[in-house]
Amino acid sequence: MIDRFERFSLAISEINRYWHKLAAEELAPYGLKAAHATYLAAMVRHPEGIAVPELCEECGKDKSDASRMLAILEEKGMVNKQHNGMSRYRGLLTLTPEGQQAARHVCQRASLAVEAAGCHLTPEERDCFYRCLESITGNLRKLSRDGIPQPSQFNG
Repeated sequence: MIDRFERFSLAISEINRYWHKLAAEELAPYGLKAAHATYLAAMVRHPEGIAVPELCEECGKDKSDASRMLAILEEKGMVNKQHNGMSRYRGLLTLTPEGQQAARHVCQRASLAVEAAGCHLTPEERDCFYRCLESITGNLRKLSRDGIPQPSQFNG
């Protein structure tokens, strides 16, 4: 019998693997990798621009990952960085027209993939699923920050 930890870990790993595979296929025509999808999707929501720290927060990524991914996006002509007298890290990032096109494409395709992946769920099941997923994410965030409690401390 597979226990909850194994089911949870396997499901999360498989979702991540298949998401990266699909994102990589969609971004390949732009010469980008799956990891760029998250940044493009976040940036398209900020047409006025977004600073790197805020982008890291929105994407759940650290500064070093963002620096690597954004350097590639800049090199590919997808992103502009406006310094406006600020440090390089605090400057505003904006999508170029090519970046906007790639971002819209990946967002549209991701939306279709999510719809297709959950096609057998009722709206109520989908709502419950996302509430549960957000709860688990929040709990794991807290555990990673505070540590896993001892069995005598656990009340859930």
